[in-house]
Amino acid sequence: MSPRTGRPKSDNPKDINVKVRFDKTEHEELLKYCEEHNITRTEAIRQGIRLLLEQKK
Repeated sequence: MSPRTGRPKSDNPKDINVKVRFDKTEHEELLKYCEEHNITRTEAIRQGIRLLLEQKK
């Protein structure tokens, strides 16, 4: 048999989807932040969640 091809399996797969609804102003602010910091919307949201969890401690 030939070895399996493709991407290797991740140790921490991101297989859960979450839908978030924004109003126009929130979305524009998010896009502006992402552009200024050169990150994706997903990464910005993840960073926001981490900040909230750190404040909780």
